[in-house]
Amino acid sequence: MKRRLLFLVTLAIAIPFASKAQFEKLKDSVVQLYGVVMTADSLRAIPSVTVMIKGQNRGTITNEQGVFSIVVMKGDIVEFTSIGYKPKLATIPRELEGNQFSLLQLMVTDTVYLPATIIKPRPTKEQFERDFVNVNIPDDDIEIARKNTDESKRRVLARTLPRDGRESSNMFLRNNAQRYYYNGQTPPQNIFNPAAWAEFIQAWKRGDFKNQN
Repeated sequence: MKRRLLFLVTLAIAIPFASKAQFEKLKDSVVQLYGVVMTADSLRAIPSVTVMIKGQNRGTITNEQGVFSIVVMKGDIVEFTSIGYKPKLATIPRELEGNQFSLLQLMVTDTVYLPATIIKPRPTKEQFERDFVNVNIPDDDIEIARKNTDESKRRVLARTLPRDGRESSNMFLRNNAQRYYYNGQTPPQNIFNPAAWAEFIQAWKRGDFKNQN
């Protein structure tokens, strides 16, 4: 019994020191990595370069001046990738002293050879005119915006799209307010409301009930 009690007391004393030593070791392994990514031939800054910790779903990108900053661990492998350049790897030294490390990463232009493309004309002028008239041109941003703001499409979207949180909460509050307003009495019937009849006639003329079928 005394041995067990002595073991528990020793363990209780040793655990805080072990946790503190482990925390200090982890704290010493964290490194603030910052640097610049440039071209190897002209020393020009490369913006929007992806800087990823290899094997981890964590990273950043360089700014317009090619500068980046990210927190890494000693021994991590940092991968630099960008379209038009060969990927590069950089290893953070394990024996690094301190918690900061600067890096000047040079990247080499990657040459990509595309397969040959042969452009052939239409056999006849009539076939060219037919294909030119029937070509399907995708909508640009202005045309997409015009279609999305069309009144008929907005009515369809209003009936089919689900309400978001704000719309649902507003409807819930309006229904509760109307129920509390007529609490203890019979609410009025819209069949005797001229404004409701006018709104019904306008909806019937617009074809709202026809579109629901």
